[in-house]
Amino acid sequence: MTAQTARIALVEPFLGGSHRAWAEGWQAASHHTIDIVGHAAHAWRWRMRGSAVTLAAEVGALVVDQGAPDVLVATDMVDLAALLGLTRRSLAPVPAVLYLHENQLTYPRQIDEPLDHGLVWSLWRSMLAADEIWFNSSFHRDELFAALPDFLASVPDHDHLHLLDGVAARSSVRPVGIDATTLFDAGRRHESAGHPLILSNQRWHHDKDVGAVLRALLRAAEDGFDFRVAVVGDDAAGQAEVLDPMIDRLGDRVVARGLQARARYEELLHSSDVVVSAATNEFFGIAVAEAVACGAWPVVPDALAYREVIPDRFHDDCLYERGRLGTALRSVIERVGRADRAIEGLAQTMTRFDWSIVASSYDGAIDEIVAGGSGRAH
Repeated sequence: MTAQTARIALVEPFLGGSHRAWAEGWQAASHHTIDIVGHAAHAWRWRMRGSAVTLAAEVGALVVDQGAPDVLVATDMVDLAALLGLTRRSLAPVPAVLYLHENQLTYPRQIDEPLDHGLVWSLWRSMLAADEIWFNSSFHRDELFAALPDFLASVPDHDHLHLLDGVAARSSVRPVGIDATTLFDAGRRHESAGHPLILSNQRWHHDKDVGAVLRALLRAAEDGFDFRVAVVGDDAAGQAEVLDPMIDRLGDRVVARGLQARARYEELLHSSDVVVSAATNEFFGIAVAEAVACGAWPVVPDALAYREVIPDRFHDDCLYERGRLGTALRSVIERVGRADRAIEGLAQTMTRFDWSIVASSYDGAIDEIVAGGSGRAH
């Protein structure tokens, strides 16, 4: 049966960074028509608490203008149950998909930061309201479902534990898409000539622990290792006061720092020999996947979503145990400096995340929903 074109209303309250790239990437690659309804990417806590009200008005205006969509897709940043309640007159028969980029229950908190129970309950209600729940990785899905029972059991009475199985049954894994084939086809654009370029390309936030990467690099520099470094990513995420002085100590080894324009960022991706992470949280890992697609050798924790983004046969060469970052990084610097090549066959494995493949998977799931494969009866 030939798939029909469906109309999708994609609701993203935090339309920036990786969230925007995900929404627009699917929109560009999909055979469906996708209307993106969103707000600017700031004040994320307020987005999670208040965006259902304002986005309901925007969705309502879309319905008046174009008619009801065939499917509503919303991310974890919106209170989906509230959104559906506020749009019940116009969207009552429309099936809803919830896409989880992250979650506030298992996301690592800063020291002395309490769990925001209100945001977790909002997420749980969203999961209950959704006809399907899509996770960006198996790690994310499994970690959240492992944590939910204790959270749900913490209430005085009338817990929701009996609803967990039904929510799990409506859940599936749909990885994030990237322009992997384009990045892979472009390949490496230089030869390191014994001066490997080390790339740290994650946002400067506590859960990415860029400081641990810098400490490992500073120790390697003190011990005479020859390398250059690019420490790039969103530098407005709360850690610059700590990280900037550490980067300064690396001196003229530093070729780039902070947030980069996309064109310059892609130059760095194609020029990097090694990509390194010390993250304590990673629900997918777009930054690492993009760098690996360009031929960089990953040095990443043997944990989190990295274990599925990096195929099993490459784990011994790419994944390190906690506490072993420095040793692993030095080993790879030496190996890259000698051989001047990445791990054979690894870069091409990232093409399984190319939007041409991922969008087809998303679209196929939407086709099934529109054909009646999902419904509100749960």
